[in-house]
Amino acid sequence: MTGSLPLRPRLRALRPEAFGADPSGARLERILRSPNFADGVFQNPVGARTRPSGSMLEFAKIYFHKEQRIRRNPGAPIPVYPTTLAELAKPPASGLRLTWMGHSSVLAEIDGRRVLFDPVWGERCSPFPFAGPKRLHPVPVPLASLGEVDVVVISHDHYDHLDLPTVKALAGTDTVFAVPLGVGAHLERWGVAPGRLRELDWNETTEVAGLSLTATPARHFCGRGLRNQQFTLWASWVVAGEEHRIFHSGDTGYFPGFKEIGAEHGPFDATMIQIGAYSEYWPDIHMTPEEGMRAHLDLQGGAPAGTMLPIHWGTFNLAPHPWDEPGEGTVAAAGAAGAAVALPIPGQPFEPGAPDAPAAPWWRPFVAGTTPLAGLTAPAGTGAAEPVPAPSAGIGEPEAVGS
Repeated sequence: MTGSLPLRPRLRALRPEAFGADPSGARLERILRSPNFADGVFQNPVGARTRPSGSMLEFAKIYFHKEQRIRRNPGAPIPVYPTTLAELAKPPASGLRLTWMGHSSVLAEIDGRRVLFDPVWGERCSPFPFAGPKRLHPVPVPLASLGEVDVVVISHDHYDHLDLPTVKALAGTDTVFAVPLGVGAHLERWGVAPGRLRELDWNETTEVAGLSLTATPARHFCGRGLRNQQFTLWASWVVAGEEHRIFHSGDTGYFPGFKEIGAEHGPFDATMIQIGAYSEYWPDIHMTPEEGMRAHLDLQGGAPAGTMLPIHWGTFNLAPHPWDEPGEGTVAAAGAAGAAVALPIPGQPFEPGAPDAPAAPWWRPFVAGTTPLAGLTAPAGTGAAEPVPAPSAGIGEPEAVGS
């Protein structure tokens, strides 16, 4: 038909916006030149199985078992901390403050600058608004209430780390985006100007607002569409200011490279380490709490220094384990190692190393079959606190595995 597009462009035009875009042009040429790209895909620092292994029949029995499904959800609404604008506007006394917003989203205030890691404010981590893993708790703070952010850091392009509605909301600000190589194609499609992108390969560094940001290796994989071409990189991140250093793991399996990252860039005042959504069916791409603590110690040169903030848990149901198990495992691993861990309620700001840093296992009253403690609160739509209702099982949706 006269004037019609060739088949490939027409198919590309029909691609859902949430799938993002494939790298092309100069971006693709840079990917092909990367020392971490070989045989048509980005490679892990050590071998990793990126597909579930073992018997899928046995996995299905575990995943859909009624009692197991109940344990994957809290027994009552998870509380969020009613963070106020006044709290976020007051500079941290130490120069470093972290606010865990749930899952892997963290606002880091470091040496007078503000870094937002893996912001996911959407209701579901999915390409579709009507299906996919749904939040177990509301976002603690409206995105617009965070104020100015100097740089948004993305670890990789999975839906629970790179969220279309969140990026589109931030695209209207002046913030800079630091992303792994190839991820910039998604952001450009969603309205982020190329001049606001800092796209890095592993071990490359960029400077933003006086901060040094380095993309460091991780053991994971990528992909958003129906075809997983492995054309976008995944990364952990080191952020260094004049006085402080922090590390965000993104998603990763354990690997010896944590020691190398620590030797090159550490030690760190705080590490944000993935400790949830693990399974024996995908042991190479997500860490258990014990492995997460081992990574934290590696990053600190083998000593229990700094503060570890456990991330990638408690917000989305992405694996067969009970929703509270990552928290309990982290407490046990920290006790065995003599390491300091911070255990904030989602939205609760804290300064690593401060005597009042949250260290109590807040989640225990919200496990199915227990009664919430008086004084803990769940949020209203306006952010004001309300009493937590009585427990009721099954408030979440166990729809997806590993990401």
